[in-house]
Formats: sequence, structure tokens, C-alpha cells
Amino acid sequence: MNVARHAVFSPVDSTARVDAVVRRLADAIAVGLLADGEQLPSEAELAARLGVSTVTLREALMALRQQGMVETRRGRGGGSFVRVPSELDPGVRLLAFAVDELRDLGDHYAAIAGAAARLAAQRSLPSDLAPLWRSLDEMAAASEPGALRRLDGRFHIEVAAASQSARLTQEEIRLQADIGPLLWLSHEALGGHDGMTTEMAAQHQAIAGAIQRGDGDQARAVAERHVLDATEHLIELRLRLQE
Repeated sequence: MNVARHAVFSPVDSTARVDAVVRRLADAIAVGLLADGEQLPSEAELAARLGVSTVTLREALMALRQQGMVETRRGRGGGSFVRVPSELDPGVRLLAFAVDELRDLGDHYAAIAGAAARLAAQRSLPSDLAPLWRSLDEMAAASEPGALRRLDGRFHIEVAAASQSARLTQEEIRLQADIGPLLWLSHEALGGHDGMTTEMAAQHQAIAGAIQRGDGDQARAVAERHVLDATEHLIELRLRLQE
């Protein structure tokens, strides 16, 4: 199991455990770490991995079924299976945020992304870097916006996973689910497809390169700037939408 998926199935916090399990699995589904149609581990195994009782897990799975994110099949070959729901239009989601909320969320995300990139530069092994370069190669070859957005999210999760911190990885997954589609919307709306991909590719290459060189300060600075620039674009777009 890779580091990012290990973070998905590591024990949840001790408070509000049903909500924590629901959020953990829902975020993993939203960012594509758990694929549509994928079978989840058995209830006993999943409860043990997440550090919760089977009763808590069953309540969480029930909530996910009600949200259309999990399907349970009975009988031979049965179990709980991932169902990826239709995405809410990011433009509609954006209108639910005030400008101050977007700025605060962007500041928080920049701090997480910067810390993860710095630690990745200090701690990552060559095997941790291979997924980063593979994602960048796939992004360079992709042309469909949805695929590019998913690969962008995967790249940032892989950076966090390379930090060897389960908590930072979990937070990156949560933030990708919350703000990832919105930040991508800002690139599309303000940069245009060609300009967007060129600028993002350069920033991604700079992050991966700094991590590979072991330059933690540069990795942090570029990762923070990457998020803050996108946040400023997003705020511009939010202000335009309310005119």
C-alpha cells in the first residue's frame, strides 16, 4: 500500500469518530484515492485499520450510503463498494465562500503545502520521487481538463506523502477535496488552457526539482507561492462572479 493510501486507512482522531470516518473516506473518494467501483476492506479489517469499533464503522458506512458514495452488496462477492457521485459545479461551490474565507483557506493550504514540500525535500527517498515525475509526465500528455485536474490533485498528495507524515498527507487530501476543484477553476477561468498548463507545469517542475535536490527552503517557497498565486486568482474570480 502506498503512503497516501496508508494515510487514508490510518486511525482516525478519538473525537466524533463517525464524522471523522465519513470525512476521511469521502475525501479519499473525492480526490480519487479510492476509485469508482473499488471494494473497500471488510468491515472488521476497515474498523481495525481506522482504529474504531465495527459499530462506529457501520454508522459511517450508512452515512456514506445515504450520500451516494458507498454501495453495499449482499451475498457471495458482496461487500461495500465505492461510488463516485456527480461533482457539484465548482462555480456554484465558489459562490458559497466569502472572500475572507477563501483567503483564510488559501493561507492555511499554503502553510500545509509548504511544510509538506520542505519535509519531502529532507526525507524523501528515490522511490518516493518516482510518482511525482510520473504524474508530471502524465499531465504533460493529458489534454482533457478533468484528467488534468485529477492529476494535479494527485501530484500534490504525492508531495505530501513524500514528507513521510501521515497527518500532513491526510490534511492535504482534505484540502484537495475542499479547495482543489476551486483552485483549478481559477486557473481555467483566468489563465486559459494553454497558459494555465504552461504556468502550472513550470511550478510543478520547480517543486519536484527542489525536492529532488533536497532544497527544503526552495521547495517550501515554491509550493507556498503556487498555492497563494492560485488563491489570488480565485479571489479575483469570486469578485467577478458577484458583480
